[in-house]
Amino acid sequence: MTTAAYQGEPGSNSATAARALFPDGRELPCTSFEQALDAVTLGAADVAVIPVDNSAAGRVADVHHLLPESGLFIVAEYFLAIRFDLMGVPGATLDQVECVRSHVHALGQCRKILREGGWRTLVSDDTAGAAREVAELGDPRHAALAPPAAAELYGLDVLRPEVEDDPDNTTRFVVLSRDAAFAPHSGEPTMTSLFFCVRNIPSALYKALGGFASSGVNLTKIESYQMGAGLNPSRFYVEIEGHPDEERVALALHELRFFSSEVRILGVYPAHPHRAAS
Repeated sequence: MTTAAYQGEPGSNSATAARALFPDGRELPCTSFEQALDAVTLGAADVAVIPVDNSAAGRVADVHHLLPESGLFIVAEYFLAIRFDLMGVPGATLDQVECVRSHVHALGQCRKILREGGWRTLVSDDTAGAAREVAELGDPRHAALAPPAAAELYGLDVLRPEVEDDPDNTTRFVVLSRDAAFAPHSGEPTMTSLFFCVRNIPSALYKALGGFASSGVNLTKIESYQMGAGLNPSRFYVEIEGHPDEERVALALHELRFFSSEVRILGVYPAHPHRAAS
């Protein structure tokens, strides 16, 4: 049985993603992304399911910063349609609501109903945690923005369903494991995640990335981040479409290594079907 760690409480979007990926597995809720990664590193969990991007809010977790130092590898990705319900204690009505609680990203993704209601907001550590807090308060003046599963789990009434601003709101999750488990080169759509550090020479980044352009390799993401407080060269987190064993990808990676002081592949995994539908 696979044990999947995630940040958040039961009923959260991360819990929903973990259950969809490992329906027969065991869930291990964690208070932070770092704790979820540590659970895998220390053997308390087999995998961690971590949100990295949201179509409305952008970056969710700093996986590009956390992952290289964790020693873990990306073995899968999953796209989850995000739905939020406004929920309150049993018997509560919208007219009674004065304060709405949720995670900061959820509040940002439900601005329309918050403006409509004119309610004040409180930031919680987690969407499902906000639902639990409302249930514990037992006060009809308090409501939560949380995934639909949280209402049933914490015994709340749905005051208004599907209140997210964007009906196409989607979060991308990655599955992290201690073992590399790179997907074989089978001709199926594949993603490769890596990070690199360029040499401290003029135009190093331009030259390092030139191989992807000349080889026709699509970069779906590139992010930079600084390590330490000094003037160290930036590190870059990159995701590309393709497998390292493909000739065009191998050529691009060869050129990248020539202009980089360090290149590390963090994962080679099947592309989720959502990419083809986008």
